[in-house]
Amino acid sequence: MSKTQILVVDDEPAIVDILVYNLSKEGFEISSASDGREAIQKCQASPPDLMILDLMLPHIDGLQVCRRLRSDPRTQNIRILMLTAKGDETDEIVGFNMGADDFVAKPFRVKPLIERVKALLRRRDTGADATDVVVFGPIEIDKTNHVVRKDGAELTLTPTEFRLLWTLARQPGRTFSRHELLDCCRGEDANSMERTIDVHIRALRKKLDDLADSIETVRGIGYRCKPIKNETNAG
Repeated sequence: MSKTQILVVDDEPAIVDILVYNLSKEGFEISSASDGREAIQKCQASPPDLMILDLMLPHIDGLQVCRRLRSDPRTQNIRILMLTAKGDETDEIVGFNMGADDFVAKPFRVKPLIERVKALLRRRDTGADATDVVVFGPIEIDKTNHVVRKDGAELTLTPTEFRLLWTLARQPGRTFSRHELLDCCRGEDANSMERTIDVHIRALRKKLDDLADSIETVRGIGYRCKPIKNETNAG
């Protein structure tokens, strides 16, 4: 059985050495890159299962690396754990919109970071649900192919927006707290500001257009999908 492949991308050799050593001890196969351009080249040549990606990189920064990988069918499914020294929620929001799956702030502790890596990989390895297509009114959500269609037309959603819609639409009427939605989107060890979810919900509503109000705000708690009847045309 082949080992899980992880690419570590950071321009600080000491950080690369620490991560390579500790992740190798966990049984992962590790490679590294020192700048954004090299990271993209390595991902395109042989896509890893997961990438630990520094935000501040020479040549091409981490946000642009995310954007390019998510726009390429060969690399769009790589799990991305981003490292940031800024600790700014704005960076996280932009990063999520570019396609990052999770964030860890520098300086970090190695053991919690490894647990975040394992959580992201568990999400990837989770078996298919009994039903991988959810029909929500005129919306069809295909989890297997990661496609959302509204009235037959494909919607362009970020990975986070897709997971939010999938989670809410599978259980219409159920209220999810912001913390629950963060867990669904980012893994078991998420500790970001819960208000980050509000930003993604606003973006998702905008893309749903005339169905925006199908995602209801539950004041002081979170969000839920309002049940929509699946209409059929009369013969």
